Amino acid sequence: MPISPTYSKTITIPSSAIDENGHVNNVVYVQWMQDLALEHYASIGGIEAQGPDSTWVVREHRVEYFLPAFESEEIEARTWVENLRKVRSLRMYEFVRKSDGKVLVKGETDWVFMDTKTGRLKAIPVEVEEIFKHEK
Repeated sequence: MPISPTYSKTITIPSSAIDENGHVNNVVYVQWMQDLALEHYASIGGIEAQGPDSTWVVREHRVEYFLPAFESEEIEARTWVENLRKVRSLRMYEFVRKSDGKVLVKGETDWVFMDTKTGRLKAIPVEVEEIFKHEK
């Protein structure tokens, strides 16, 4: 069960996202996943809550592609935090074509929390946990 509500936004697919096969390039979805995570986190006050000497780093991305998407189509990009553990967080993603409601791509990212001064993993502060649990 997710610990945070879903954050979503509409993306109109630009020509720059299209590959030689005429559809959205697979690496573009990974970029959108990272962008969504950062936007969501910033929108709920995560940057302030984590403090100046901490950051999130990607440990692993997993992406499953179901259907292609094409230039000028509108898709709804969604993300939510599935869980928080001592130093890790699992974030989920879903990309849905708005015209027919079909799921195009599902993904997840395993993020780890670290100390920017030492480069070592560190426990997620209570203040960060709380922003996800009390997000409106």
